[in-house]
Amino acid sequence: MTPAMKAPSTSPYPLPGQKIAIIGTTGSGKTTLGDQISQILAIPHIELDALFWQPGWVERDRQDFHRVTAQALNIPAWVVDGNYRSVRDLTWGQADTLIWLDYPFLFVFWRLLLRTLQRSITKEELWNGNVETFDTALFSRDSIMIWLCKSYARHRREYPQLIKEPQFAHLQVIHFHRQKDKDAWLERVRLSCHQN
Repeated sequence: MTPAMKAPSTSPYPLPGQKIAIIGTTGSGKTTLGDQISQILAIPHIELDALFWQPGWVERDRQDFHRVTAQALNIPAWVVDGNYRSVRDLTWGQADTLIWLDYPFLFVFWRLLLRTLQRSITKEELWNGNVETFDTALFSRDSIMIWLCKSYARHRREYPQLIKEPQFAHLQVIHFHRQKDKDAWLERVRLSCHQN
């Protein structure tokens, strides 16, 4: 496979390069897509949440988070997911491709609610021994559902402006509004890899 695959000119969504950053509101499917791309392109998948959240849901301090993220990205190819602005200079700055999962609010809300309920029931380990519970995920001040409501509009307002900034002019931006478009694109990526 070449360092940057080329898509047919008729496609509205180009194929990715070898350093891919995935953004999108909480529950949009960033990590799932990161896993899928990682498997298809055979490149490492870096979850920023896994670097940020230490055991017991302790947040890594900003300087240390920047350091460990820089270390994780110090490889020839990767796909990274997460919205952390404190390391955007690294993730967006080093990426060649930016994928924005920008789905309707109700779609993401129900998807996140179902995921949260499932994780709370199964006690699925997320990162470094941390698990979600009903109380923290749904009813606490730090509820992930509340975070979605707070951050959704802000992301949709800020990302278009950020993408236009000169330091990110190098990025190939792939902006998905519908999951079925993302799925069709992912299948094209898979087929392209099989042809190379």
